[in-house]
Amino acid sequence: MIESTKESQCNRSADKLIVFEDKKIRRVFHAGEWYFSIIDIIEVLTGSPNPRRYWSNLKIQLSDNEGFVQLYPKTVQLKLESSDGKKYLTDTANTETVFRIIQSIPSPKAEPFKRWLAQVGYERIQEIEDPELATKRTRAIYKAKGYSDAWIEKRMRGVAIREELTDEWDSRGIKLQREYAILTAEISKASFGMTPSEYKKHKGLEKENLRDHMTDLELIFSMLGEAATKEIAVNRDAQGFDENKKAALMGGKIAGDARQQLESETGKPVISQENFLGGLVSSPDFPDLLEFDEELE
Repeated sequence: MIESTKESQCNRSADKLIVFEDKKIRRVFHAGEWYFSIIDIIEVLTGSPNPRRYWSNLKIQLSDNEGFVQLYPKTVQLKLESSDGKKYLTDTANTETVFRIIQSIPSPKAEPFKRWLAQVGYERIQEIEDPELATKRTRAIYKAKGYSDAWIEKRMRGVAIREELTDEWDSRGIKLQREYAILTAEISKASFGMTPSEYKKHKGLEKENLRDHMTDLELIFSMLGEAATKEIAVNRDAQGFDENKKAALMGGKIAGDARQQLESETGKPVISQENFLGGLVSSPDFPDLLEFDEELE
């Protein structure tokens, strides 16, 4: 992501700017993710005195390109603050679309991004051939971010338990994304008294992966809720959404009861406002399989 490149620094202040090579790139949080000013990115990568014209010409040059025809609708006009302090509609794009635009810019400054994309693509092919590589790379990334070995071990075990649960749901008739989201929210609500989206707000998170910001104990009780849900679903041979929802409520309650008992014994809350934003930018590159954070009715 642009936010996590070596050259950039994250600025979470109200002006919604990131810095790349001492140049400011405007951004806005929209529809659950960051959208970046295309004009600002073009100015940084090309050094053009008229990046707006450059972008206009680039769109014309690529208009006959079938891939770009599919890309262009993904750019969104959003209001961003200009140098005069006023907000104007500006062409923006999310991270994925920005990278695709960068691939079309013949600039030496764009080469680091292009090489990164090529490396990521190569690594993904390797991981398909040897899935264990993905786990090793994930561990290495967490380690580089400063997480402890003990925390990483719990995090990786939690990923495995989550995957086992979603595989079980799939085999028991849960197919729709909304159903996965609701079941996940039910487990979280019963375990912690909050849905994932409420939990993220509690920790001051936006797009970041919730579990990347959990403490050891929070991870443990998350695992307990999901592992218990899977065991109950298997034991009861739960089929379809309604039966699996009952299993999710029961599994989450087991974790919730255990959490409350521990809190009663220690006098300390398990649920924490702690996050891992202090000086580090959390990356969603390795989210849990089918981890839905949106709040659903």
